Amino acid sequence: MKSFMYDHVKVQTKTMPQRKEELLSDIVIKFAGDSGDGMQLTGSQFTNNTAMLGIDLATFPDFPAEIRAPQGTLPGVSGYQLRFSSDAIYTPGDLCDVLVAMNAAALKTNLKAIKKGGKIIANVDGFDAKNLRLANYPDGVNPLEDESLSGFEVIKMDVTKMTREALKDIQMGTKEKDRAKNMFVLGFLYWMYSRDMESTLNFLKDKFGKKDEILNANLRSLQAGYNYGDTTETFTTRYKVEKAKMVPGTYRSIMGNQALAMGLIAASEKSGLPIFLGSYPITPASDILHDLSKMKNFGVKTFQAEDEIAGITSAIGASYGGALGVTTTSGPGIALKGEAMGLAVMLEIPLVIIDVQRGGPSTGLPTKTEQSDLLQAYYGRNGECPMPVIAASTPSDCFDSIFEATRIALQHMTPVMYLSDGYIANGAEPWKFPKAEDLPEIKVSFKQGLDEDEEKFLPYKRDEKLVRPWAVPGTKGLEHRIGGIEKQDITGNVSYDPENHQHMVKTRQAKVDKIADYIPEQKIDSGAEKGKVLVLGWGSTFGSIKTAVQELIHEGHAVSHAHVRYLRPFPKNLGKILANFETVLIPEINNGQLIKIIRDAYFVDAKGYNKIKGTPITKTELVEEIRKYL
Repeated sequence: MKSFMYDHVKVQTKTMPQRKEELLSDIVIKFAGDSGDGMQLTGSQFTNNTAMLGIDLATFPDFPAEIRAPQGTLPGVSGYQLRFSSDAIYTPGDLCDVLVAMNAAALKTNLKAIKKGGKIIANVDGFDAKNLRLANYPDGVNPLEDESLSGFEVIKMDVTKMTREALKDIQMGTKEKDRAKNMFVLGFLYWMYSRDMESTLNFLKDKFGKKDEILNANLRSLQAGYNYGDTTETFTTRYKVEKAKMVPGTYRSIMGNQALAMGLIAASEKSGLPIFLGSYPITPASDILHDLSKMKNFGVKTFQAEDEIAGITSAIGASYGGALGVTTTSGPGIALKGEAMGLAVMLEIPLVIIDVQRGGPSTGLPTKTEQSDLLQAYYGRNGECPMPVIAASTPSDCFDSIFEATRIALQHMTPVMYLSDGYIANGAEPWKFPKAEDLPEIKVSFKQGLDEDEEKFLPYKRDEKLVRPWAVPGTKGLEHRIGGIEKQDITGNVSYDPENHQHMVKTRQAKVDKIADYIPEQKIDSGAEKGKVLVLGWGSTFGSIKTAVQELIHEGHAVSHAHVRYLRPFPKNLGKILANFETVLIPEINNGQLIKIIRDAYFVDAKGYNKIKGTPITKTELVEEIRKYL
């Protein structure tokens, strides 16, 4: 017998013969269960463990639509999909190699997403008569006992019973013990994929270090799951994925909202301006508020406002006072912030407006992803109200893209709309994080006094970028008044003159258009500069487009991929790139928004591929669509 000691827990295990180890290059696992089964935690722990081994990965958390749907029902299923590989990957995978189904509803919801011949790890306790009824199976039908799963390898495990057995001498209620069954599953998978459990052991000690019973229950359950794999003779094979060939550097697993928060802090440090976040909680943007509220040591000030309007107007006030004003929300919140965004455009002050998109309209699909707000970002304000629009493409890209959005806001004195979405915000991937010295400075200059040709301060006097000066209130000699009524050119006085209004409208548009002179030209991500088909994307379609295009390139097809970060203004050479291809295909998780703007701007007969199901576009369906134009 071997003995393992973890703090207060001592677990005895048998010493078993060495199992055969099979080397795999690419695996997709989906953890699925009731919203109280801890599937998100289980998936994130396996993800962090994977990242520490230097294996490339991509994830897709799939939250239930309701906060607390009835236990065991189809609407209450929570999922977490993880793909890990020894090769470079860009999507969490189309189909699963392994499905962990904690109950009947989890199996029914995800059965179509498993590869033929794939493994189903089923918790048999979740397939009793009650759970089968809640999952809408006909009376007397149990998929674990009939022939309906004959095309899969089914591993039946009474996870609930074995977890309770492992915790039988811990003084906890049955309900509390059952909360540790996700750790049993995680331990078993650590055994199956030849993993060390140290990362999760340390996580549990940090999380429950002051709660001995809870800590011991989770540690024992984790080890019991590992031991179950190690001592069960029917499991003859373990699997391993080698470290991926990645650019040398220090990596960590990062989620989109985490990367975004870090990018804002980096921009704050490089600009020398403190962050003020005025925000109202809303899914899926709330994590940014949570993360930044922990960063007071960086001078970050967070304000949870009473509503969306107070959130953005407080950030406008902070920007007027010389801080980096930021507000975060999702599509419904953008609708509420519309009038205040118009005020920020009229004031011509820097402001970063972060929209983590979800399905709409109205409150829509709070936990599902959609590229729903591009047209709202472009046109969703009264009057002629232009502002730059920038979009992130992956979880780690949130760092670089929000840094760039902040630079544009500060150096061009304009509010900037920044678009992420639920897929990016909650997904994770390895991130080679930069050193502070490798990030460029964001030069910001406040006006300190009157120019030689000024008798009094002229708040709308512009430089070569058409940018007005930023004067912090209280600076001697620079007293000025700004507001939402139209301004007279240069002086900033209230003006109702028709000619002046047209001039100021054109000037504000020209200022945004001129930003194209200060951003990089568009590049082709994959493929040649000319060809048969260009797949043009933005936002979270990046991974599926890149994977699909690379597959077709390897088959010898003349197809290319370009992904647009700068959506307003577009890079100056984008039109030339579009003209080099016979067909431009624009996949979007909406009903066709970028395609409208591209057709209008470049007179290109672009083709659309649209999916509005609250889920990402898959590589397989996109390959099929591209083939139509080849």
